[in-house]
Amino acid sequence: MSEPKADLILVGGRIRTPGHRSGFVQALAATGGMIAALGSDDEIRELAGPRTRAVDLGGRLALPAFGDAHVHAVSGGLESLRCNLLGLRARQDCLAAVAAYSAGLAADAWVLGGGWAMEAFPGGTPTAADLDSVTGGRPAFIPNRDHHSAWVNTAALQRAGLDASTPDPPDGRIERDAAGYPCGTLHDGAMRLVAAHVPPATDAELTAGLLAAQAYLHSLGITSFTDACVGQAGELGIPDAFGAYRRAAADGLLTCRVTGALWWDRTRGMAQLEDLLTRRGQAGTGRFRATSVKLMLDGVCETFTAAMSAPYLDGHGHPTSHSGKLFIEPEELREATGRLAAAGFQLHFHALGDLAVTAALDVLEALPARQRRAGRHHLAHLQFIAPGDMDRFAALGAVANFQPLWACCDPQMERLTLPFVGPERAAWQYQIGSLARRGTRIAFGSDWPVSTPDPLQEMHVAVNRVLSARQGQPGTPECERPLLPGQAITLEAAIGAFTSGVAYVNHDDVAGRLLPGMRADVAVLDQDLYSVPAADIGGTSVVMTIANGTVVFGDE
Repeated sequence: MSEPKADLILVGGRIRTPGHRSGFVQALAATGGMIAALGSDDEIRELAGPRTRAVDLGGRLALPAFGDAHVHAVSGGLESLRCNLLGLRARQDCLAAVAAYSAGLAADAWVLGGGWAMEAFPGGTPTAADLDSVTGGRPAFIPNRDHHSAWVNTAALQRAGLDASTPDPPDGRIERDAAGYPCGTLHDGAMRLVAAHVPPATDAELTAGLLAAQAYLHSLGITSFTDACVGQAGELGIPDAFGAYRRAAADGLLTCRVTGALWWDRTRGMAQLEDLLTRRGQAGTGRFRATSVKLMLDGVCETFTAAMSAPYLDGHGHPTSHSGKLFIEPEELREATGRLAAAGFQLHFHALGDLAVTAALDVLEALPARQRRAGRHHLAHLQFIAPGDMDRFAALGAVANFQPLWACCDPQMERLTLPFVGPERAAWQYQIGSLARRGTRIAFGSDWPVSTPDPLQEMHVAVNRVLSARQGQPGTPECERPLLPGQAITLEAAIGAFTSGVAYVNHDDVAGRLLPGMRADVAVLDQDLYSVPAADIGGTSVVMTIANGTVVFGDE
């Protein structure tokens, strides 16, 4: 019996593979969604039959398709369909965009969206009065790009019953005027006070958001991702997308492979464990699994909610009385992680301040070694890592899940971080290179819609420690002055963090490398990263994406 003919062949390319001593071959054949063979054009053309789709790469570079180890896909998709403020850097531009969007809404509708940047507003805190002027009396709830703050207007504050007597929640803060009245910006847990009154997204809206996100991620070469918050996270303004993922998987609409990180609600404690187990069981088929649990240990530095081991500074170099705090107390965290790991869940920590990083590593150290190995547990964000914790990642098998685009001197870094942490802690930021040299396994994610999910832009920063001209503003510090250049990594390491690194985190052992027997997930680029200067990485685009042997973006 003759061998089955290939469903798809790629020829005439420069295909990156560890299966050839040069690191590259010309051609690839895929059958049944898996790579059947790699070799020369002549060798692979012999596997073609009358129904084989043949794609001539025209000499272009083909890599394993990218993954994203920490993204909020449905939220990103929804925001792209709502009032999308991503990329706007001036207060007036944001107000103009909100005004234009609000004008098309019914008089009683909520103004929803997201993506504003803190540097667009004095002190990083927009006001309700500004929003009142452009929303026509409609209530508004608009999270910023990192979803740790929300811009709300007077109508929204009134609906939620917030006034000068409303206390700050333990895990958040209300920005107030001189009289103590809420002035329009809510941080972390305080967002929940208004978010609880926002009408939930409908099933149709969630599905539309998911499909918009999936199409966008495919256009960037991404075929797999971890959705870092699947559950109702009112404090982040993130809707529960669990049902949308299940429906899309059941209906055959998912062309990405998705690992859902189920949200650990820090207000419910151990009572939620049974619900998490039920959800994991309900998501065990198709291209959606819910095998991870997201534990949010702290906030972000810019709002002083990242948990630090020493106080923040007041901007003049003097210590304050505030150092942030852990959102989950250490004893509760240890019990929760022990029970989750014993139940076979992967632990996915939001750990941004150095105290939060230490707390996550402490509970991993408390687990039995077999649970650490099996879980492939990972810590996301890792803005600040104290020197004493640097060797613990490799020792504990903890994956460092960085969002590399943030490792640059952008306005948020210059204005809202460096003055408040001091030079010693400033040097603890985004230590990707130091961890890699210690043998720590690295995975990359974007945290979109916090920042772009384009892996090529993120790799540019990982290698150069500056934004690319396409992403930033040429001539500014973010594009010209590297942030801690000793923490840069090689191109090969950056590609690995977005391919095999993400596959490892997602327990996807047939992805991340182009070899026979691996899944035929491929990204084709418009220029050869191995031939251009490092400064040109960010000028590269994806021209074709293949998922499971099927072209999902681009065409020859």
